[in-house]
Amino acid sequence: MSTTDLRAIDYVRSILGMLVFFIIFLIATPVILALLIISFGRATNLIVEQVAPLMVKPVLWISGIDFSIKLHNDANEIPHPAVYIINHSSTVDLLTILALGLPRARFVAKWELQYNPIFFLLGHITGQVFIKRQNSERAVATLKNVYKRIKSNELSILLAPEGSRKHPGVIGPFKKGPFHMAMDLDYPIVPIYFEGNRELSSGGSLMVRAGKAVGHVHQQIDTSGWTAENIDRHIAEVRQLYLNWAGVEDDDIV
Repeated sequence: MSTTDLRAIDYVRSILGMLVFFIIFLIATPVILALLIISFGRATNLIVEQVAPLMVKPVLWISGIDFSIKLHNDANEIPHPAVYIINHSSTVDLLTILALGLPRARFVAKWELQYNPIFFLLGHITGQVFIKRQNSERAVATLKNVYKRIKSNELSILLAPEGSRKHPGVIGPFKKGPFHMAMDLDYPIVPIYFEGNRELSSGGSLMVRAGKAVGHVHQQIDTSGWTAENIDRHIAEVRQLYLNWAGVEDDDIV
């Protein structure tokens, strides 16, 4: 989507949405911090599962985004604990990730977000994971340091295998980190496909177009039989699922 696709009302909604998000975040931050301090961090799951979806709901509404969640599994609920992976190509992803209300989830985010003191404080109190994407060895070491905490508390992790939202093609190349993490934790992979996000706002644009978006939570993928020798094949198979869901070929560059 380019800025030429946007109407005047889309710009107005986008600006109002950003303003509302900032106000809600500003008001909620001290309340969340107090709740976390009082509970010694144990309220994190409540915040991720219940509070975060409520915080972004008015932002989605003002932005004109009709977001829904569709489960594609026999249990008819979001599996956990697991390593959740998403397709990442839009700033709308931030809102839809929070709107999912994933059970007992922690997010892997880029290191630079810690330069914002609020994100730094909230992120560390709630146990989010910050990694340096440019340094793969450092990123892997950081992830391994949190394995014990994740396993002992039966937490889930959410990552974007594509890394940055700015990548070639509709579905970018997949990095190995999320899949190695699933193997190390002995967790299943749960693919989540965001349909419509890229059409509403692509790349780094903060302007969004009104429309529908769906978070498809697909059947979990067992990783117990994955090894160092066959992981590349499994990653390619998972990425092919995303290509199929997006309705594109591997070499389609948009």
